Amino acid sequence: MRIDVKTLPVNEILQDLAETLKAELKNNSGELTLEIPDEIGDGYIRGVSFDSGMGIITYNCKFYEDVEIHFSLNTVHPLKFIFCSEGSVGHRFQKDKKLHEIDTYQNIVVSSNGYEGHILYFKKDERTHVSSLEIIRSVFAHRSNYDFKDLDPTLKELFKDAVSEKQFFYQGNYSIKAADLMDDINAKDYTGFLRNLFLEGKAFEMLVIQIAQYEDDENGENLPKILRKSDIEKVDYVAKRIQGDLSTNLTVESLAKEAGTNVNKLQEGFKYIYNLTVNKYMQHVKLEAAKEMLNLSEKNISEIVTAIGLNNRSYFSKIFKEKYGVSPKYFLRSSKSSKNEEVQEEQD
Repeated sequence: MRIDVKTLPVNEILQDLAETLKAELKNNSGELTLEIPDEIGDGYIRGVSFDSGMGIITYNCKFYEDVEIHFSLNTVHPLKFIFCSEGSVGHRFQKDKKLHEIDTYQNIVVSSNGYEGHILYFKKDERTHVSSLEIIRSVFAHRSNYDFKDLDPTLKELFKDAVSEKQFFYQGNYSIKAADLMDDINAKDYTGFLRNLFLEGKAFEMLVIQIAQYEDDENGENLPKILRKSDIEKVDYVAKRIQGDLSTNLTVESLAKEAGTNVNKLQEGFKYIYNLTVNKYMQHVKLEAAKEMLNLSEKNISEIVTAIGLNNRSYFSKIFKEKYGVSPKYFLRSSKSSKNEEVQEEQD
């Protein structure tokens, strides 16, 4: 199925899509939503335009046949920041045969040359969640952009290219911050005027994140500073590594190196998932294991201290009491007392 879009900005694009798909278009203070007709698929396409020259289109849908959306009009096309949080979507320039596949958690930044258009490809029967931040540079240039001071030179040139003299394509990974932002945008905490203000704020926040990610990826000398989904897998590896080796005092530096990341990224990941630093998580796991051993094993306190990789019984008692409100000795005595009562009850 082919859909042709020959209009700008985003609100007019939504009107074009609704007309082609024969779908009702709902308007919530400028935010337009069309529900995909049942015979074509399910889900929705939603969009909003802002006076700044920016707009957002979100495709959260599944089509029952392959769909191509051709953006072709006799004018300069927007600068696009497209990112995928579910499924995948294809992109190619109108006059280019090369198809770029945007998988889950990936993003692209694209600008066509002259009036050349863009084509998006949606696979049949695949749930896809894709958002495109669209910037009409001739309008965006009227803002006080402070000559794009401190912006990466390539992006600075790209933003200033209001007549689209050069084609540009960049593909990178999807960041955790962008994923969280997508969740925020999909939430319905506000309606009407407040919703419109909220979305415009999120559009600018999204732009900041995408620019930061581009500059981060282009910094070849240093490891990326932005937390991404791939980094979460490394956090999971380190967490399992800690759980599987309680008797060793692993350092954050060695764990980061083993996982193939850096200390700051690893710390950020642990704070995001567990709301703890790596060392605090390690302490939590060791204390939980110690509590279980005090409760279920025949080990004495000194043996347990050794088993969890500590060599100072006083320190162990201190952090145990801070976490559980009682000393290990009291906890052990209480545990044994409970067991004796249970045994006595069974004998009676």
